[in-house]
Amino acid sequence: MNIYTTTGTVIITCHKRTMPYLEQEVKELGYAIDETFVTGVRLKATVNECIRLNLNLRCASQVLYSLRSFKAVNADDVYNNLITYPWEDILPEPGYFSITSNVNNESINNNMYANLRVKDAIIDRVRDKRGTRPSTGSALTGAVIHLFWKNEDAEVFVDTSGDSLARHGYRKIPGQAPMLESLAAATIYATRWDRVSPFVNPMCGSGTVAIEAAMIATNRRPGLFRTNYAFMHLQGYDEQVYLQEDALLEQQIVEVPGLRIIATDYSARAIENARKNAVAAGVAGLIEFTVCDFAATEIPPNVPGIFYVNPEYGERLGEVAELEKTYSRIGDFMKQKCGGYFGYVFTGNLELAKKIGLKATRRIEFYTSIIDCRLLEYELYSGKRS
Repeated sequence: MNIYTTTGTVIITCHKRTMPYLEQEVKELGYAIDETFVTGVRLKATVNECIRLNLNLRCASQVLYSLRSFKAVNADDVYNNLITYPWEDILPEPGYFSITSNVNNESINNNMYANLRVKDAIIDRVRDKRGTRPSTGSALTGAVIHLFWKNEDAEVFVDTSGDSLARHGYRKIPGQAPMLESLAAATIYATRWDRVSPFVNPMCGSGTVAIEAAMIATNRRPGLFRTNYAFMHLQGYDEQVYLQEDALLEQQIVEVPGLRIIATDYSARAIENARKNAVAAGVAGLIEFTVCDFAATEIPPNVPGIFYVNPEYGERLGEVAELEKTYSRIGDFMKQKCGGYFGYVFTGNLELAKKIGLKATRRIEFYTSIIDCRLLEYELYSGKRS
């Protein structure tokens, strides 16, 4: 079986609460979704189609192509099921592979043991068929095999991504408490931005939100910044398929005349780092960076733009008492300067959010690291609401 041309079950994973935006992306690429769940979507595709998905998706983590599902009470069952699989058709010679897993089985108290049994099965099978032993390691630089095992239900996949797609590859200087690129993209999808009107991002930090906004508006995809994927290290890989998809990334970039993305921060170092990240992403010319207090940020008038701010929320940075004043000032600024805009505040502290003093029209759930977060939407009327 040539997995590159054989349609099979594909699971695309994502971080908690970003699934609706991943689903939107996959559908926009022309794929039908068979099932959605909390941390991903299921569809049918070939590994050649997985190449396209890997290069284009902003909200995904891994693109997994299913090889076999089976019942397993214990790790020996995993080994016995996988030693009969034709791994010599999956791994090229001499071959390097890594094992990852998501295991919840009462017989396993350490995922590394489950990984070891998968590795043993693959090595024993390949050695029996070829007479040589493939090499293995923890670095996700070659082929990657993923085991999903919950209770007695097990499934083994080729992970076509390798390193997580959630990191888009352009951010060389992360700064303090950076937002993951896939999360930033998902929160922008969650706004009412039309990708043409102004996008104003005070407190921009390392620039992730502003950069993702510029990339979304101009249809620049994460595949532009990455040159190694796990699908490149499987038997039957046709580089021409990848090169064709890679060439399309450049061709589908669009210009947006008059687009204004404004990013400010009181820290000159943060702005310097944000500029460097924007240069690496190829969007430095699309973002207006300024060193200033957020309240001095320019708000283009007479246009229905987006105001997006991700202030500190007291979990990792800043003191809550000081931040109460900051949140109050954010509310005042939105009321006084952002008429006609939609305002968005991304925060992991809903008590601090109360200091904004405005009623949110939507409270969109997200999750960052281990923190329950909200993207709060405010409809900011010009003059009187009537």
